[in-house]
Amino acid sequence: MYTENEFVELKRELTKDIKKEIIAFANSKGGTIYIGINDNGEVIGLKNCNKDAEALSGMIREGIKSDLTLYTNIIIDNVDGKEIIILKVMSGSNKPYYLADKGLKTSGVFIRHGNVSAPATEEMIRKLIVENHDTFENNISHNQNLNFSYLNSVFSDKRKELNATKYKLLNIMNNDNLYTNLGLLLSDECPFTIKCAVFNGNNKVSFKDRKEFTGSLVKQLEDTLSYLNIINKISGKIINYKRVDVRDYPEFALRETILNAIVHRNYNFSGSILVSVFDNRIEVTSLGGLMTGLSIDDIVAGVSQARNKNLANIFYRLEYVENYGTGIGRMIDVYKEFDLKPNFITTDNSFKVILPNVNYKPNVFEINTDSLSQEEIIINYLKKNNKIKRDVVEELLNIAPSRAKEILSKMVEETIIIKQGSGRNTYYILK
Repeated sequence: MYTENEFVELKRELTKDIKKEIIAFANSKGGTIYIGINDNGEVIGLKNCNKDAEALSGMIREGIKSDLTLYTNIIIDNVDGKEIIILKVMSGSNKPYYLADKGLKTSGVFIRHGNVSAPATEEMIRKLIVENHDTFENNISHNQNLNFSYLNSVFSDKRKELNATKYKLLNIMNNDNLYTNLGLLLSDECPFTIKCAVFNGNNKVSFKDRKEFTGSLVKQLEDTLSYLNIINKISGKIINYKRVDVRDYPEFALRETILNAIVHRNYNFSGSILVSVFDNRIEVTSLGGLMTGLSIDDIVAGVSQARNKNLANIFYRLEYVENYGTGIGRMIDVYKEFDLKPNFITTDNSFKVILPNVNYKPNVFEINTDSLSQEEIIINYLKKNNKIKRDVVEELLNIAPSRAKEILSKMVEETIIIKQGSGRNTYYILK
């Protein structure tokens, strides 16, 4: 049964009024519009779904400003033998969006309020403009003596043209021939850096190695990934009864984490992106929390709102970024086969991604067992690691297999832990 709410709108048929709903979702937290379903949630279907989908695409391209095509996805689906259109609308990064024939007026700008798309007040419109257009990358760079040797070489390698006209199209330079802060970020003189530190063990007591990468953000990305590729060791694992070589960190997850840190960080802060490599994890911390209105659940669900949309566009053109909004979900997916997951920690002014080392085998001496019961030792281990197997319990507690099985069974009965898997793949997690 389909029901309208803050994130869902039902439409019996395609009409021009649907543009208001699209704008409202784009100016708010995003949502889904089902076309071919009436207000009561009954599937009516559309007579010519392909034609309506084509018309809908034209409405989005021509009837709404600014361009929303990157933030919408049109899907034709078959429900109970009837064709409907599902339109997914992400929260846009260039708010406020408005009707092309009305402009930035209360009659042209809409927001989502409950299950209603309502006209925005003049105060709301001003707030949207301030929050979304006063960005670092659009401002004029204080340093106008910039060089782009590295950026030019990368564009050349990709067989893409980069000249003075393209600088303006890409917002590296404004119409007054002045470099923007985006130009500063991509120049050889970029003042921001990425600092990498490799530590002994799982804390920051002692260093193994330190590196700081400078220059154009494109260069910093490539230098950082090259450095981490050396650190990202390969180990043999048994998967489906076959031995395969597995890196400590899935390459896609590592790449996406560094890309996100560069593209989404707040460059109003002068600090560096920090990459901390421990035996059991990598932590990547960038400055600037989530964009206003977004939560961790939103980004895991695929909602994306770039803080630096022009910078994101550059990386997209250089084919570093594949699809907006899909990275976090895919990062989680690549960890599923290892029964692990990355963690995301956000504050008002920072965002941290923690990638677990899939090949990590803990040393039993890492856990302080003084004055702890056997059950508490297992719980402490699980707080630091996502799961535990019986053979690890034997090593932790220095006990026989039968005793380890007995302790684990008791903890399951007391609902302290949960048993997962079967046979040799059995493991336990905290409830």
